[in-house]
Amino acid sequence: MQRRKFLTLAGGAALIWPLTANAQQPADYPTRPITLIVPYAPGGGNDVLARGVAEPMGKTLGQPIVIENHGGAGGSLGTRQVAKSAPDGYTLGLGGTGTLAIDPTLYPNVGYDPRKDFAPVGLIATGPLIILVNPSLPAHNVQEFIALAKAEPGKLNYASAGKGSGIHLGTVLFALTAGIDIVHVPYRGTGPALTDLLGGHVSMYFSSLPSAVGLVKEGKLRALGVTGLKRSPIFPDVPTVAEQGLPGFEAVLHYGIVAPAGTPRPIIAKLNAALCEALGDEAVAKRLATEGAEPLSTTSEEYAADIDREETKWSALVKKAGANAE
Repeated sequence: MQRRKFLTLAGGAALIWPLTANAQQPADYPTRPITLIVPYAPGGGNDVLARGVAEPMGKTLGQPIVIENHGGAGGSLGTRQVAKSAPDGYTLGLGGTGTLAIDPTLYPNVGYDPRKDFAPVGLIATGPLIILVNPSLPAHNVQEFIALAKAEPGKLNYASAGKGSGIHLGTVLFALTAGIDIVHVPYRGTGPALTDLLGGHVSMYFSSLPSAVGLVKEGKLRALGVTGLKRSPIFPDVPTVAEQGLPGFEAVLHYGIVAPAGTPRPIIAKLNAALCEALGDEAVAKRLATEGAEPLSTTSEEYAADIDREETKWSALVKKAGANAE
């Protein structure tokens, strides 16, 4: 990590940030509250995950971590704000598959480079999706759905929470892997998409797990498979997609914490230690599990490698989706 007084921002502009006393003396860090920017509206899954680790991390660090929600442009606006903040450890951001792996390709002028403009602190968790269909569809598992789609190419459609979202691209990956032609119907968020799925206006939706629990248990929607490599404790009876004829298939969302590039290494190390301690707490793990997320405790270097892999994977899908997923 760069530890000098200069922070290079995306676009080649260089700004000079005077180092604060805290940055000069990382051993004293933190001496005031830390801001954790969540680049989405309050109340969603990202917000819940951030708040789940912020409180215990703050207790370990001796200063509160205050959540600020800055939504817009698929999370890219708040993430850009983090990239342009002073690298002193007092502004952090919630990173995720959407903002660090998808948005840089989806938005031509996203305003940050996921590899160069952040100092990764560590992963928080990973979470699979679940494939839901309306009960009127004559498919009770993934193989039957694929057979239907192959019998009548272009007839079945699928909802998403918006073009370029993790839900959209997870479905694109599924269609490409299965070799099927299904039509994309984008919505403005999960709520409207699920409403139309319930009404039978769309055939299928890749949902986050918490949104699906009640609907599946009440028989309003049918679950065909989960997109992780192992079954979810929330839906232990629902097999993975990989178990159902598509070996190795995985479409999961990753969540972590990042700081601006140039944040001193000792500060990153202290933040990482606090995050890992929080993830090791049984109460925190249970809270994440209720959101369908699996805690992932990593080093900052491991998270940097994860960002690189995820951006490579999802950016390729963004390009494919833009070419033929509409």
